[in-house]
Amino acid sequence: MPLSRREFLARSAAVAGVAAAPGFAPAESRPPPLFEISLAQWSHNKAFFGRPGVEKKDPLKFAEITRKDYGIPGVEYVNQFYMEKKKDEAYLKDLKKVADDNSVRSVLIMCDREGNLGDPDEKKRAAAVDNHKRWAEWAKFLGCHSIRVNAASDWAKGFEETQKLAADGLRKLGEFTDTLGLDTIVENHGGLSSHGAWLAGVMKLAGHKRVGTLPDFGNFRIGKVAAVKEEVYDRYKGVDELMPFAKGVSAKSHDFDDKGNEVHTDYRKMLDIVCKKHGYKGYIGIEYEGGKIPEAEGIRATKKLLEAVRGELEKS
Repeated sequence: MPLSRREFLARSAAVAGVAAAPGFAPAESRPPPLFEISLAQWSHNKAFFGRPGVEKKDPLKFAEITRKDYGIPGVEYVNQFYMEKKKDEAYLKDLKKVADDNSVRSVLIMCDREGNLGDPDEKKRAAAVDNHKRWAEWAKFLGCHSIRVNAASDWAKGFEETQKLAADGLRKLGEFTDTLGLDTIVENHGGLSSHGAWLAGVMKLAGHKRVGTLPDFGNFRIGKVAAVKEEVYDRYKGVDELMPFAKGVSAKSHDFDDKGNEVHTDYRKMLDIVCKKHGYKGYIGIEYEGGKIPEAEGIRATKKLLEAVRGELEKS
């Protein structure tokens, strides 16, 4: 039935009133969020490994779990859960289908246990590069932007020598991932790789557009390494040093106080460095590793904290 003039004017006024309401904006005109949130698969490592006392989860369903259980739009795979499927093309297609069916973005693959990219032995270093290539092919097929690797070496070789060794392996891997349109990104992950200045120096020596960093908020424990005095590096200084090379960011979390704040990392201070000082606007991956609350609760607590701080920064 056609509307009367009075009904038309009344409805038009109502629509105009909603549009004028504080905080209302058509979806197409709203600015994008300061950063997107993804979920690192390691956050559910106990479930995916099937540890005692934890309900086992199927790694194939990771993207579905991420979307349905947490409402998170991006995933960061961990190769350790797929080692036996490394050459299984059918499985890889199924993994992509799960992500596509749940409208989840495959962001990156974290690669471990494939050799040291900074190994002093040239043949072993070359083998480590080759071992990572299959995961790069996985990443390309899934639609990821990067593979995350480690800059491990024999730390007894010293500060500068290990920088050169790691830079060599990373540059060679970066040359390969460049052919796939992918980045090779390094996480601060123990030893001298957790020394911000060391890893930043490796980036400069590698000197390749496809080689970058994945700063992790919490992985700054160096341990006892003769080349440096520190056993633990300042996390805020370290992230600040790594952000100029960052192509991803990992929000490590362990424990929370009664206000929902992570007790080891000041997320407001850290995200101010990441987003305000360095202008980062990509994905920030939740990586919960705590043990005081279950994995699912830790993931939700980290997401809630990231969303809260993101909202604060967007208003500032």
